[in-house]
Amino acid sequence: MRSGAGVNHEYSILGGINRARVGQIIGILSAAISSALVAVLLAAVHIAAALGIDRYFPAILLPPVSAGVVFGVLYWFFDHFAWRISPLKEALGIPELTGCWHVSGQSLNPDKSPSHAWEGEITIAQTWDRIRVRLQTKQSGSDSITASLVRDDAGGCRLFYNYRNEPRSDQPDLHTHRGWAEITFNQGLASGQGEYFNGLGRFTFGTMKLVRKSK
Repeated sequence: MRSGAGVNHEYSILGGINRARVGQIIGILSAAISSALVAVLLAAVHIAAALGIDRYFPAILLPPVSAGVVFGVLYWFFDHFAWRISPLKEALGIPELTGCWHVSGQSLNPDKSPSHAWEGEITIAQTWDRIRVRLQTKQSGSDSITASLVRDDAGGCRLFYNYRNEPRSDQPDLHTHRGWAEITFNQGLASGQGEYFNGLGRFTFGTMKLVRKSK
């Protein structure tokens, strides 16, 4: 088992909609919804008072409906669910890579001849704001530290990320190291091909191929 689990982290997006613009739109919706809710709740209080049942409907028990609270709820829903819904996802231009991917890797020698083959599983956890790329093999596991997504005009995308790798405790010949990877996904986001480079503890490099197993 790995000795340290990673955390989801922010990632940059090139080629998609500006995140600040999305925040502005959600802020405007929050203000409008908040105003409407306040109006409805105040009307309910007045109706209750006119019917003489206001003692069962005290205004002090009404939930807070400030724009800040509404914004928080809307943004959480957008961050975790709404951005994935088509055609909104296409309009936003954010490729969704969430899921499990089978990866076949090929380590290369300095002269670029094949060294040894390896296999593993990459799990990508992604929301609108955050992402994590986790690779697990029989010998070690790694978690991304930073990442960037670049949308391809042809319909696919490229994922760049650097990671920290930790070997299993039963692999004394392997050492903790950091590396960098670049993966190009096809238009349907069902497969991808990439390269990786390791350093700061293990100086190796190679290629890898990914096939999506599930979302």
